[in-house]
Amino acid sequence: MRHTLGNGLTVILEEQHHAPVVAIQVWVEAGSADERSDEAGLAHLHEHMLFKGTARRGLGEIAKQVEARGGEINAWTSFDQTVYHVVLASSFFEDGLDILADAIQNPSFDPAELEREIEVVVEEIRRSEDIPARRLSRALFETAYRRHPYRLQVIGSPESVRSFDRARMLSFFREHYRPEQTVLSIVGDFQMADALARVERLFGERWRPQRDPAMRPPSAREVEPRQFEPRMALKREEVKEAHLTVAFHIPAISSPELPALDLLAIVLGQGEGARLRLGLELSREVASESYAYAYTPKDPGLFVTGATATAEQTAQALEALGFELARLVSKGVAEEELATAKALVEADQLHARETVQGVARQLGFYESSAGGVEQLERYLAAVAAATTEQLARAAKRYLTLENLTLAALLPLEISQSDAALLQALKSGFEAGSASAEAPVSGAPQRAEERPIPAAAPSRAARSMGRGEIESARLSNGVTVLVKREEGLPLFAVRAAYPGGLRNETDENNGINYLLSRLMTRATSSLSAAALAKEVDAMAGSLGGSAGRNSLGLHGEFRALHFDRAMELFAECLLTPSLADEDLGRERELLLQELHARDDNPASATFDLFSRTLFTRHPYRLDPLGSRASVAALDAAKIRALQSTYQDPSELTLTIVGKVEPDAAFARAERLFGGVPGARAAVPAVEQEPPQRQRRVGKRSLEKAQVHLVMGFPGLTLRSPERYSLDLLTSVLSGQGGRLFFELRDRRSLAYSVSAFSVEGIDPGYVGVYIGTSPEKLQEAIAGIEEQLERVTREELGQEELERARRYLLGTHAIGLQKKSARAALIAYDSLYGLGPANYLDYEAHLAEVTGASIKRVARELFSPERLTLAALGPESALCCLGE
Repeated sequence: MRHTLGNGLTVILEEQHHAPVVAIQVWVEAGSADERSDEAGLAHLHEHMLFKGTARRGLGEIAKQVEARGGEINAWTSFDQTVYHVVLASSFFEDGLDILADAIQNPSFDPAELEREIEVVVEEIRRSEDIPARRLSRALFETAYRRHPYRLQVIGSPESVRSFDRARMLSFFREHYRPEQTVLSIVGDFQMADALARVERLFGERWRPQRDPAMRPPSAREVEPRQFEPRMALKREEVKEAHLTVAFHIPAISSPELPALDLLAIVLGQGEGARLRLGLELSREVASESYAYAYTPKDPGLFVTGATATAEQTAQALEALGFELARLVSKGVAEEELATAKALVEADQLHARETVQGVARQLGFYESSAGGVEQLERYLAAVAAATTEQLARAAKRYLTLENLTLAALLPLEISQSDAALLQALKSGFEAGSASAEAPVSGAPQRAEERPIPAAAPSRAARSMGRGEIESARLSNGVTVLVKREEGLPLFAVRAAYPGGLRNETDENNGINYLLSRLMTRATSSLSAAALAKEVDAMAGSLGGSAGRNSLGLHGEFRALHFDRAMELFAECLLTPSLADEDLGRERELLLQELHARDDNPASATFDLFSRTLFTRHPYRLDPLGSRASVAALDAAKIRALQSTYQDPSELTLTIVGKVEPDAAFARAERLFGGVPGARAAVPAVEQEPPQRQRRVGKRSLEKAQVHLVMGFPGLTLRSPERYSLDLLTSVLSGQGGRLFFELRDRRSLAYSVSAFSVEGIDPGYVGVYIGTSPEKLQEAIAGIEEQLERVTREELGQEELERARRYLLGTHAIGLQKKSARAALIAYDSLYGLGPANYLDYEAHLAEVTGASIKRVARELFSPERLTLAALGPESALCCLGE
């Protein structure tokens, strides 16, 4: 429903009652592309400052009040809009509205707070410098656009951001933050008439800004001229693999060609059976990752493709990318490919509707940027009616050499010149244009059939548990849990065995992760390409999972494909091919992933932390393995793992969604009930000795920030103190938490700071992560230590405790909106002996926690001699950390 208030504010509302949550989003139609030449980053700075306080709410109060109502608050800035959003328990709907209305209408822009938040934004800019994907995107847009403001960074530069004062903030705010330039999108558990009355009172009666007569008229965006020759920006940097992207100018979102362009992007680079994956990753084996998407903002956008490759294979990857692009233009798209792409669009729409925030975002975007929410239905109708001829015309019009921009981040050791790499791309175009290959069509070709063992007659005893979770134990011991749900015609399935990192050694480290990747590579009866195409044809997803304590498989599909989807799921889990060529390729990809680990400094820091905290327990190991251990893994070792740990009596299978339990149990018995096996002896796990002194791990790496983890040995999954620890980390973390308030809001030490805890079958860890500038490292460490010491010394007050409790309960409900999330919790809680309905008891567990129990846990865990500190960054910053 659309409603326009008297002040010009557009309100979009949709009732949904499947979860007790509501999403409220304010879409301000002003982004970085609306900035003048001296305002770079000003729209983004508003995103930060509107949550910093109003006349009614002081510093930190906005986030605290949202989290006290079981909610999450955040914002983002794009080229075309700035969006502020909350999702919270629906019982606090009016509070959420009031908080957002106050923030949007009455920001204080306190000069002292502005000065501090500018430094936070500078930290955010520095953080982006440590992320290759961000640097690549910047290089692409700076090169593809010459005049249009899309060429500029949304976030601005340190120099531009530091130039802003309160007067500049107020001028931009008064010009752009007006009700007639704003969309309010609300989705969730509310009553329409009541919601409208509340919106009218909070956003209609109170929000009537007056235009300043001296205000400058909005500046028109400069039109980007047509491109007539290829462009490139190749940057050689300290990266471990080549990050490649090739893009083409395309029309804006309002173009009638958008459905064809989106479908072309899906055919080319989305889904397991996409052409780039089949061509670059599986066939030629010259890329570890590939993608394609149509970026269509308000003004003309880009059709973007890309890949990552080793330094040695960069030229081949570019040539293969050019070949696939040109073949798409010259040979077109097969009817089967188009049907699959349409199914994927339809499935994406269904999955977007699983969460209230997903629907609110979709409605807000279409209303603010695409001509109205009605355009969504028109877009979906156009997708359904699209023809191969329309896709062919769009490809021929836009995917041309003269319209091409190549951007790349390249390892320093690459020997080819820029001209040679561009020529490799052009050579691929020429070969693809001349290729005799026709579009892929027909049914997937199967390898020699090796059927799943037939099931014995079912002797499973079924029972109905709490939360309408039905359970059965199959004839061979497999535990099957089914939760039937109405609503969207989707289902999620998850299989889990005990195992994972906990059962690994230095010699076979990474074996569980490698097996999890091989599960969906190919099966005994389906090649990699055939498997990928079948999954895509059903608009589904399949993925292996290897954690610290488990190994398994997960999938999501539309309910109408239940029978065939479950057959594929069983094949992947029980009879992956484990062929030498598949193993060799996945092993090489894993080795490259390990080689490129330093391109993600936060992840590398957590790995360093685990290796420093644990000295004997397998939790010290990297879940991906080490280069030496992965290189030594062969088919015999993988098969031994599969036969040893994948015992049916240890398997938990969970199905959640719109499925009939009778049919689900029968299908599970047929597919899994006949699998033989006997309980294997579980290898002894060496326990970690008590830590009695402070430990330090540090790695010198030239990054813009120091990435720091400070932590302690933690608890087990079955520890009775686990819920006290949950509340403790909640008090410390979140936007309303102590760490965020003290280290980010008050001291401007970081953009990212958070507390975390990880529990396992054996004790895990608890700690704090922060990314900060090298010169701020010592102050950051002292600030974290101060907050940790404080919770060991002072008992939490009842108000702060209740706020943390409501925040955890609210985020728990928000996180449970997706079927896949519910399936995961049911499966793992059952596997670890907590019971499949344990997630329903979360409120009761939290209710038992007291301020005294939190203080007791803090004193037990946060003792200085048990501290482990891990830091990664410039050598000059690390020398003062000691050993």
